[in-house]
Amino acid sequence: MTRPSTDAMADLTASGFAFLDGAGAAAWFDKHGALPDWDSFAQSWDNMALDEHMADGGRYRSRRYAVFTAGPGGITRQPHQPHYQTQDYNRLNGGVQRWFEATPEAVANLASFRTILAACHALFGGLAPGKTWHVETHQFRIEARAGEAGQPTPEGSHRDGVDYVLVLMVHRENIKSGTTTIHAPDGTKLGQFTLEHKLEAALVDDHRVFHGVTAVEPLDPALPAHRDVFVVTFRAV
Repeated sequence: MTRPSTDAMADLTASGFAFLDGAGAAAWFDKHGALPDWDSFAQSWDNMALDEHMADGGRYRSRRYAVFTAGPGGITRQPHQPHYQTQDYNRLNGGVQRWFEATPEAVANLASFRTILAACHALFGGLAPGKTWHVETHQFRIEARAGEAGQPTPEGSHRDGVDYVLVLMVHRENIKSGTTTIHAPDGTKLGQFTLEHKLEAALVDDHRVFHGVTAVEPLDPALPAHRDVFVVTFRAV
């Protein structure tokens, strides 16, 4: 496993990716706000709508989605809209407009949600100063069942077609595996890290590296099993 970063900006600049343990992520977030309502934030992953756009026929992923603009005036939510990736970036599900359940305003206005966005804006904006950003947030729940592994990245190792990506662990329930892997464009593995505990995070320069996550399986097949992550992407306008 790759060692957690002690300087995310330096590692992103040098290597194109960084992994943060829970303490490192908490210290980063503390510089930009607080997480007083984290429990409410984490509970918002319950009862999300199923992702109906899985070209592999999978019924293992549910998600919510929201779009923001981040710039000198702050971070502003935009009207609900479809998510789109070309097939160059998503061989499985790209090439179509995908409408997902909108993140409720009550969730998007939680202090934890806003602190995470502010921290990303500061970090990614520091790497590319003076930009206005198109920001997308994705709440993902990947379920695993007996005889049916859950696929966090069913498209395989990929880029998202943005500038920067945060993958933040929210909660794991009764699952094993789910290892994040980082690859060079030629396929060479550069690092790997399993997000196991809340606040552990992967940060990616999407222009420089590919990323993927191994399938998750239930530890106890008789019990519910899922992996909840918060993904934030920044693309310069």
